[in-house]
Amino acid sequence: MAEIIASELLKAVFEKLSSEALKKIGRSKGIQSELKKLERTLTQIQSLLNDASQKEITDEAVQNWLNGLQHLAYDIDDVLDDLATQAMHHELTQESGAIASKVRKLVPTWYTNLSLSQRVHHKLDDITTKLQDLEKEKVSLGLIVKDEKSKRICQTSLVDTSSVVGREKEKKELLVKLLGDEPCDKNFSIVPIVGMGGLGKTTLAKILYDDEKVKKHFELMAWVCVSDQFDIFNISKVILQSVNGENKEFADLNLLQVALRNQLQEKRFLIVLDDVWSESYDEWETLVRPFHECAPRSKIIMTSRKMQLLKKLGCDDLSYLQTLSDDHAMSLFAQHALGVNNFDLHPILRPYGEGIVKKCDNLPLALRVLGRLLRIKTKEEDEWKQLLNSDIWELGKGGEIIPALRLSYHDLSACLKQLFAYCSLFPKDYVFDKDDLIILWMAEGFLNQTSSNKSMESLGLEYFEELLSRSFFQYAPNDSSLFMMHDLLNDLAISVTGEFFLRLEDEVMKDTSKKDLEKYRHISFVREEYEANSKFKPIKSATSLRTFLAVSVELEDSWGEFYLSSKILADLLPKLPLLRVLCLNGYFISEVPETIGSLKHLRYLNLSRTIIVCLPENVGNLYNLQSLILYRCNRLSMLPINFSKLKNLRHLDIRDTPLLSKMPLGIGKLKSLQTLSKIIIGGDNGLAMTELKDLTNLHGKTHIKGLEKVEIASHASEANISQKRLSGLELEWSDVFNDSRKESLEKEVLNALKPHSESLIMLGIVSYGGIQFPDWVGDTSYLNLISVSLRGCKNCISLPPLGQLRSLKDLRIKDMDEVKAMGLELVGTGLSFPSLEVLKLKKYEEVGSMVN
Repeated sequence: MAEIIASELLKAVFEKLSSEALKKIGRSKGIQSELKKLERTLTQIQSLLNDASQKEITDEAVQNWLNGLQHLAYDIDDVLDDLATQAMHHELTQESGAIASKVRKLVPTWYTNLSLSQRVHHKLDDITTKLQDLEKEKVSLGLIVKDEKSKRICQTSLVDTSSVVGREKEKKELLVKLLGDEPCDKNFSIVPIVGMGGLGKTTLAKILYDDEKVKKHFELMAWVCVSDQFDIFNISKVILQSVNGENKEFADLNLLQVALRNQLQEKRFLIVLDDVWSESYDEWETLVRPFHECAPRSKIIMTSRKMQLLKKLGCDDLSYLQTLSDDHAMSLFAQHALGVNNFDLHPILRPYGEGIVKKCDNLPLALRVLGRLLRIKTKEEDEWKQLLNSDIWELGKGGEIIPALRLSYHDLSACLKQLFAYCSLFPKDYVFDKDDLIILWMAEGFLNQTSSNKSMESLGLEYFEELLSRSFFQYAPNDSSLFMMHDLLNDLAISVTGEFFLRLEDEVMKDTSKKDLEKYRHISFVREEYEANSKFKPIKSATSLRTFLAVSVELEDSWGEFYLSSKILADLLPKLPLLRVLCLNGYFISEVPETIGSLKHLRYLNLSRTIIVCLPENVGNLYNLQSLILYRCNRLSMLPINFSKLKNLRHLDIRDTPLLSKMPLGIGKLKSLQTLSKIIIGGDNGLAMTELKDLTNLHGKTHIKGLEKVEIASHASEANISQKRLSGLELEWSDVFNDSRKESLEKEVLNALKPHSESLIMLGIVSYGGIQFPDWVGDTSYLNLISVSLRGCKNCISLPPLGQLRSLKDLRIKDMDEVKAMGLELVGTGLSFPSLEVLKLKKYEEVGSMVN
């Protein structure tokens, strides 16, 4: 929906316009009057968005109006980013004093262009004129200032059991919970039914509510459709009316709840709260006050797409309602499409039915909607074939397309809608890491911090968890650390993005002219083995492009080889000056064009798994860069010298870069860094251990190499490793053991590098030269430590008491030549290794004894 992205973009623009930094820039450039005029016009237009959002679905003219507004919002944001970047450059050059001629060559021309103010004047005047034209169109479009209101369909407890297919297993399990005597600290307990829209949560609740055993078991029963407005007064009133049959008016909530308490007192009740969206624990506490004096074993069935409130109420072991089995899904689809519960009378239609059911992934509501669409058509094979092969979102214009999914989408906040829509760039079956997605959101400017002191990453994680809890994302099969989107939700994302997001696929390219691509701001494409110039040639016209994202549907470890000509990049990048996200991971690229240094808006650069040896020095001029991903660049040997200018860099991923032996100068001054996956301690002109003290935001996993170069233990203490909330820490010394190694010093250094106990999950110690480990290794305070690896510690004569780590699941010990026995010093006293699942011991000279 264009209104959603437009409103979020305008929100970001207003925040920038109201910032002191921009006002200062405006005064210095003499453009403050233009900025104020722009803000006034935007305010007038913003007030029309609620009305426009309701009319755009059925009014194409309003949709076009919103698209025009969104394009202008993008343009405004780009101009303001230009100004902010120029100010940042000015600040950095002031800090460093006069620029030496050698360094001056690295400064791109776009920083020194004296006509910047004139160009900004022209751009702002042009944008404001277009905005004023849009504002004048409100009369002809009938747009008015209007409060946002939403309507949701409420369900009753009545159910036609003959139309219900499947769910016998779920019903049986829930009946046990309803009729059983599960331990509970209150007289009533909650029976949750959780899942995404369209799974049949309400239907299942109706079946339970209508069951004869249930009716006999409970003395009082009530059904309330809660919906998105958690109105405590109305919910309480409906419950009271249900249990006493009276429609009495109450002056306030207190009188109502006193009456309800009297009715429920010493009675065993069943209350169904259907379609709960609220997440407020305080609202819940107020609602249930009259319930506490009921008879034991009373129950509340709660159906919801959200799990936050249920978790707050102590429902930790939540199980999602699953889709139907294949047989039940086919039966349900046949019932709605053919009027019978199987395809026996229509065998020619069965293959198409199976295809449609598979496409819907057995989602009950989707099957019902599509079945009903076919029911009103003929039973001709061609119509079923056409339905199977067409885009599911084209099946019903104007809201008939999978209403359950659209309903879930429309309930999202504008920010969440924007984040979800961005995922339309991912192909179906694309598997992703949540942290990767969050830093992409951040790079696009979607994670605004104005109303919160939280970091953008923390905010992004909250948003991600919210979308996950609503089933917009799901766990990838066989790997709970990765995620993906259901195909139907992928289709939904595409349907709401309009003319701003494009997945560059073969069928799209056949119908896409050069002119068509000019409007797009975000483009993704699936890597191919050999990329032809013709594939990317039309993109040169997309001069306002913000996102150029290479993706793959294959898992990383199964990637093949992908080749992209350096000439394609050299020709293409200068045509895309507004890029914020550039992802070329996985290509056999050996050289990055110098023109990359001119991408002044760039926030995210991913060159992982390429074969580059180095980066152009002018990468250091990308002042806005937040994330630099160089994972598995196994030929990378050097980073740019002027790295210290990347003041906004938050994530530097240099895992698996074996040839990189030195950190760039000044990296310890990048105080925004949160991810630094590898730290190489150097000798002369290298990174000093003490420089880590200023990286106060560092967290996640890191690998510190070159610890043999730390000459004084106090330098390791100054790094303040214990103050950084690292989840993974690998500490590595040289594997060369000679006379220069000092056993006592290395023990002091390792002791000084004690990590934070609460956050640590993974610990690795490599080639440590001490005779014994310090006391913190194996200390029971590391309650969350699940993986420990000790490798090549050839001087150690004993092992730390790792058996006392209660969460330890994976222990790997290798090349510990001087350890002759594994006894009580390893297992400790009492119960040892209570959680251990993997134990690997390799290359021992001799193991004299081992405790079982």
